[in-house]
Amino acid sequence: MRIVVAAGGTSTERDVSLVSGMGIYRALRSKGYECILLDVFFGYPGDDWETVFDKDKDWAESIEYIKANNPDIEAVKALRPDWKDSFFGPHVIDICREADLVFIALHGENGENGKVQACFDLNGINYTGADYKSSALCMDKGLTKDLFRSSGIPCPKGVRVHKGEGIPSDFPLPCIVKACCGGSSVGVSIARSIEEYKPALDNAFKYDDEVIIEEFIAGREFSVGVIDGKALPVIEIAPKEGFYDYKNKYQPGATVETCPAELSLELTEKVQKIAEEAFKVLRLRDYVRFDFIMDPEGNFYCLEANTLPGMTPVSLLPQEAKAMGIDFEELCQLLITIAMRRMDGYIF
Repeated sequence: MRIVVAAGGTSTERDVSLVSGMGIYRALRSKGYECILLDVFFGYPGDDWETVFDKDKDWAESIEYIKANNPDIEAVKALRPDWKDSFFGPHVIDICREADLVFIALHGENGENGKVQACFDLNGINYTGADYKSSALCMDKGLTKDLFRSSGIPCPKGVRVHKGEGIPSDFPLPCIVKACCGGSSVGVSIARSIEEYKPALDNAFKYDDEVIIEEFIAGREFSVGVIDGKALPVIEIAPKEGFYDYKNKYQPGATVETCPAELSLELTEKVQKIAEEAFKVLRLRDYVRFDFIMDPEGNFYCLEANTLPGMTPVSLLPQEAKAMGIDFEELCQLLITIAMRRMDGYIF
């Protein structure tokens, strides 16, 4: 079985994606799959693309680990001057069409926003994870919250603001300010005072033309993965300093993560039920990870959905699976199995 692990791209989560892709690629190779790791932005420039699956090479050997700060995307784009003509690098679609399945390890814009998935659909390419509709819905945090509110999924109160519009000056402080479409907490700030409010907005608008301002809920942070509609064990996230931002998410040792979380059975089942219901509301498939915060009264609020959760050495979904006795290699194989079920007539 031939599998392409699609990673890289041009989002602020490019580094995270490459390390996720490296882990998935090596896990699948250990399971005996014919597998290549492909940076979808740079592609495969050689004329011998039709034989890439026959090459005896380590496709992950050049991948570096995640740095403390998100990458300079303009510098990445400068390495491929023709990038405005096509998001995909040379022969990406050709190679993906030769594969039985594409394991999407992209994160952030042009990975989780549904555009890649829609392109794959049009080209008859099978892939893991959410389809283009659910991906687009979940990438837009404003639309996600609209669906949550209309379906009874608890989430923080907030407003959406477009660049150039009047900014609400009376929103209660402290508050959370974040880019509407983004991930890995890039463009997210806590404004605790009026002096911090404007810089937080300026920071968020650097990443998107639409920003969400929402109430700050003090409490404990949790994450719940859902695979094939069933919630995994709950994991608690406690950064040693600050909040769960890009640095604390991806630098080993920056955050204390406890799985299963130290919660009563009642609270555990409560948040798992919310996660499973949110999975249905957003019409998701395969797998997802939801982020939550719990206030001192035991009320959970769903913060967002991650349709392509990280698969790095410190990522949350693999930790949750491990708490169920599913190691990383088995997790990758499980996600492939779930995706392949959708292919009529495919025999494992």
